[in-house]
Amino acid sequence: QVQLVESGGGLVRAGGSLRLSCVASGSTFSIKAIGWYRQAPGKPRDMVAVISTGGSTNYADSMKGRFTISRDNAKNTVYLQMNSLKPEDTAVYYCNADAGRFGYWGRGTQVTVSS
Repeated sequence: QVQLVESGGGLVRAGGSLRLSCVASGSTFSIKAIGWYRQAPGKPRDMVAVISTGGSTNYADSMKGRFTISRDNAKNTVYLQMNSLKPEDTAVYYCNADAGRFGYWGRGTQVTVSS
């Protein structure tokens, strides 16, 4: 089992920045990759960025250049630095751990960007 706890969300004005954190605990040795996803009201949950245990990253096209995913293995933490935020970035941001046969989700953190 893997537990994920997100933090760092909040209310920010357009053009501002936030850094989200996702702390993993439990069977972290089984994790192959951790990703950030987001879900706005009435919309599907979409991938934002993913980072593998080897450090390779993948971003959704609309986030490239604005968002940066990184990890601190010693702290079992993955970060999402979000810059130049736009109102359309408003969503609940979820952390996901890919543990091979199993996937785990955190409860999410709300990000609201005002215009």
